Parts: sequence; structure tokens; C-alpha cells
Amino acid sequence: MTTETELDTTISNLAVSEIPAAPALEPANESSTKSRSTVSVQPILEKLFELYPQLFGAEFLPLKLGIFQELLALHPEHFARDALKAALGVHTRSTRYLQCVAAGKARHDLQGAAVEPVAPEHVYWAILELFRRRQARSAQDLRPRLRSQLLAAFDASGLARQDYLTRVQTRDTDSTTALEDAFAERDQLLARQEALRTAYQASGKTVAEFADMYGLDPRDVNRALEAEG
Repeated sequence: MTTETELDTTISNLAVSEIPAAPALEPANESSTKSRSTVSVQPILEKLFELYPQLFGAEFLPLKLGIFQELLALHPEHFARDALKAALGVHTRSTRYLQCVAAGKARHDLQGAAVEPVAPEHVYWAILELFRRRQARSAQDLRPRLRSQLLAAFDASGLARQDYLTRVQTRDTDSTTALEDAFAERDQLLARQEALRTAYQASGKTVAEFADMYGLDPRDVNRALEAEG
């Protein structure tokens, strides 16, 4: 079971194995002053961009697990262990990096080749962290968007619902509630579609006639019929 504190640590380590948690680059209560840790790792981040622009450039990509050790072995003249740890911690907590993880992009090696999928729980945690940051800055309720993203991530995982829940479970009540609400919305939609299909099949009407009889939009009827099976 994952506690809220452990969840924050996992967010810091979404890309790189054996990298300790680093301060968030863009925390929910971001101050106007950059943290000293962010400033101190900037030369390392610039060197990573210089060496591997396909990973650290205009577009961030999820990094393969173990890439920290590879960078140390390949570039001992550029990277000290602790400084690289801190830099990768900042990088993998940045909003731009979390966005590429939340989008479900594959992990990439130093040559820029896709080598493995991001684990479903890492996609899930990235989505939640991005929601937390955005909601802290917005007066709009972003939970409907969150539920939609969570369902899309679940569908992309290819897992059965219980298997998925086991992978992403956490003691954080807000996170658990968001996923439960997303599944409840989908279940209600599927139940409504099933009821509509049953009524339509029993009616003997055309789609247009059936929609008119119940005051429905024909497009909604067609969507329900297309969703069958």
C-alpha cells in the first residue's frame, strides 16, 4: 500500500531507478524565488541537454529505468554522482516531464529509441500530480477532466479493472476517490447505453423515430448502438 508521502517520492522517481526524491521544480505553492537546489543543478541539466537533446531538449521523453547509472558510466568527466542525482530528480519532477509520462509515451534510452512502456501506476501518479498542480492554480473545478484522463489511462493500460486498482492503490483518499468516481461515471454511462439499446431493439422503430419518441438526439442513440459489445 502506498502512503501519500511515498506517492510524492515515487513521483520524483518516475523515470530513473535508484534516484532519491528531489524538491519539486514547480510545487503547488510555487514562490517567485527559485530554490537553491534548482539553481545548483542547472549546469547539469544544460549539459544533459547538450549531450542528449532528443531526451532533454524541446520535447521531454520518459527515460528508461537505470539511465542514471549509464550516464555516470559514460560521462564521469561531466557528472558527479550526487549532482546528477539531484539534476535528474528535478528533471523528472518538472511539469513538462510529468506531462510526457501522463501521456503514456514509452521510455527511451540514451540513443532516443523507445525501449519499454511506462508502468500504468507511473502514468496514474503523473496524472494525479499534474492535476494537483493545475488545480492549485485554477478556480475552475478540474476534477471532470481528471476523471476523463484516468479512464483513458486505464483503457491504455490493457489491464482488468481489479488488476489496475491493485497496481495504483494508495492511502491518499483524494486520489482513490477520483478513480472510484471515474469508474462510477463509466458504469452509469454503460448502464444507460444498455437500457437505451434494449428499448430501441424492442421498439421496432427507426433510429430517427425512436429518438423523436423519447426526445433524444439521434446521434446519442447511434453512439449507444455503436457501443454495443
